[in-house]
Amino acid sequence: MGALLALASSVMWGSADFIGGVSSRRIAPLAVYGFSQCAGAVALVVMATIAGAWGASLAYWPWAIAASLVGVAGMLAFYRALAIGPMGIVSPLVALSVLVPVAFALIMRNEVPTSVQILGMIIAIGGILMASGPELVSAQSARPIVLGGLSAVAFGLFYIVVAEGSRTSPVMTMVGMRCTTLLLLAPVLLFLRSSGGARWSDAPKLALLGVLDAVANVMFGYASTQGMLSTTSVLGSLYPVVTAILAAVFLRERLRAVQYVGVSAAIAGIALISW
Repeated sequence: MGALLALASSVMWGSADFIGGVSSRRIAPLAVYGFSQCAGAVALVVMATIAGAWGASLAYWPWAIAASLVGVAGMLAFYRALAIGPMGIVSPLVALSVLVPVAFALIMRNEVPTSVQILGMIIAIGGILMASGPELVSAQSARPIVLGGLSAVAFGLFYIVVAEGSRTSPVMTMVGMRCTTLLLLAPVLLFLRSSGGARWSDAPKLALLGVLDAVANVMFGYASTQGMLSTTSVLGSLYPVVTAILAAVFLRERLRAVQYVGVSAAIAGIALISW
């Protein structure tokens, strides 16, 4: 079940990132993130109410606050990178964030995956690198790559703090994170002179982005409590492959042969990790 939840979170994160990347090409990234966070907050309140999670221990709060801080930093850098660079470069590059929680799990938690799972992790991460590598050498600017690298570090830390908070309550960790994020963004959004280019017709799209992101966060939180963080974080990090595929299908971004090999390798890695 943990593997399925982690994979489902990847699909939702990848879809949300595609919507966010396309929207950020016309709307200010801060506006995209802020408006989607509001919609996600509503979805999380509904989930927490349905799950009866409001009475959970408050031990999740420090982790929720930390998740908000690294999440805001990572998403703003990521959306900006997507706005100025091809999705096929930025999204797979950000997948390197998985190295942070994997190292944490192996060193700090003393997790010991099976030999087959370790092989699957190596193949999956290698597949993501192949999906991005050929495009990096032809990038016209280093700026999206640098921003992607910064967001990768932030997202790697995000996996860790979410997993730690989820030990108390996955849903309430997300609720606390979203409340903190809204408090951080509220002054900025309040003093924005415009909507950042957003129109009322963008509301459904931004709301969908927020709901997908919120549900994916909760799914990963639950997944991290049902399996090893090392394997769960790899499965949850495959969302850039989803984004790259969506970009190829809907935006006609060209993928090279080796990138298709990378996607196939990622799928093979999933099978081995879930063995």
